[in-house]
Amino acid sequence: MKRRKFLQSGSILTLPLMLGGMEVSALTNSGLFNIINGDSDKVLVLIQLNGGNDGLNTVIPLDQYDRLVNARPNVIIPENSILPFTETNGLHPNLGGMKALYDDARMSLVQGVGYPDQNRSHFRSTDIWTTGSSSDEFLTSGWLGRFMNLRYPGYPEGYPDDENPDPFAITLGYIVSETCQGISSNYSIALNNPEELTQIEETIEGSEDSTCYGIELKFIRDSIKQTNAYSESVSTAYDQGNNIAVYDENNPLARQLKIVAKLISGGSKTKIYVVSLGGFDTHAEQVVDGDTTTGIHADLLKTLSDAAYSFQKDLKILGCEERVLSMTFSEFGRRIASNFSNGTDHGSAAPLFIFGKCINPNIIGDNPEIAETVDSQEGVAMQYDFRSIYASVLKDWFDASEEEIRDVLYDNFQYIPIIQSCSSVNTEETSFEVEDIKIYPNPATHFTNVELAVTSETLIRISIFDVLGHQVRVVSERSYSAGNYQVAIDLSDLVSGNYVIEMKSSTGRKAKILSVAK
Repeated sequence: MKRRKFLQSGSILTLPLMLGGMEVSALTNSGLFNIINGDSDKVLVLIQLNGGNDGLNTVIPLDQYDRLVNARPNVIIPENSILPFTETNGLHPNLGGMKALYDDARMSLVQGVGYPDQNRSHFRSTDIWTTGSSSDEFLTSGWLGRFMNLRYPGYPEGYPDDENPDPFAITLGYIVSETCQGISSNYSIALNNPEELTQIEETIEGSEDSTCYGIELKFIRDSIKQTNAYSESVSTAYDQGNNIAVYDENNPLARQLKIVAKLISGGSKTKIYVVSLGGFDTHAEQVVDGDTTTGIHADLLKTLSDAAYSFQKDLKILGCEERVLSMTFSEFGRRIASNFSNGTDHGSAAPLFIFGKCINPNIIGDNPEIAETVDSQEGVAMQYDFRSIYASVLKDWFDASEEEIRDVLYDNFQYIPIIQSCSSVNTEETSFEVEDIKIYPNPATHFTNVELAVTSETLIRISIFDVLGHQVRVVSERSYSAGNYQVAIDLSDLVSGNYVIEMKSSTGRKAKILSVAK
């Protein structure tokens, strides 16, 4: 086996570590304490919601409620049970903990996060989210792995060292995240031992000569030494750490986050933690027939909300909350229309949640717009590309340069003000130069008009997307000065159905549903 293939397979580096009864896989590059943010000690916690979370039953657009009732009558949350959130949004009644975090300026959400040309396969879409690729691009490295590779291309040789004693990242649970797969090597290892970590035997017979066998034998010995070193550093941080807030031990996500808080408070310099919660693939029995506030999805949302609340409270009491940013992600949302099994099928965009003290505690983006008649395949329209979320986190949390971000992700990322100084709170929503939009006629047959009220000079792109999130075409892309404008759109090539007309600039985005009837 070639050295590169051996590194990528990670066979010797996949030894699960047991802490507090929870299996831990360590994605390592202990140098991130210096790699990502110089002398800073900021931590990113990724909360993966496996299966595709139903965003429309998580954050309910109250201004679209009547149309949602028509589209998903057997799963919709009763209006009198929705948890009050904002004037135009409600939360699932089981999200009380997250509502409390929002009221305390510790939670933000971004509406309509996804990517163009949505793939609805679990495997492919998860691969897109973890690699940071476009839907038609197949990458073999993770978005964080590529970022690390820019700084430490020689890893794992020479690590850990005195300056970098800890793993780069730790994934808790049974799924090792691919986000840290580098270009030529995997920045992850797994460490295995019950509670008190036991060192792996390092004695392997054979000489380390220049033969293929000798070279691979040396690599195995070095890998075992590295695993033992990381095992010791993680064990030390865990023993020295503490938890003060109360966690529900029956909550699987809370158990993972409890370990994360303990490691952080114990002095670990690990920079990335990946935790996960599965079960969101709710094709059937998403809700209990007769009581849509209960069921599989309701239980999952309570698990997420309670765990996030306990974790953030623990970090605050431990004095660590300014160091930690947490963010959810799921491979896709669910379709607007429910199915006949009291469930929902694979969809498109969905809301993404961010937790922490140093966030912009707002709802970023508009409510999804629901048509009067919804196609069975129709998903929520994308407002923000998930890669722009990643880019904004790299820029504001880890001080990455724009050149690095373009190298790691893509050129035309949109900056999103997710993070702000911990000492200031900005409650203003993101600005957008288009104040008002009208589409008429709507429904339309062969043409329609878009009327724009532009408040300041800007470059605006007008595009048409179908219900699956595929871009049909770009109508126009030009600079506008302040004033009122009308843009005519030829619809002769479109078949009957619902479409999304998107207006996008460098600072924001608005979208409207267009119905075409022929």
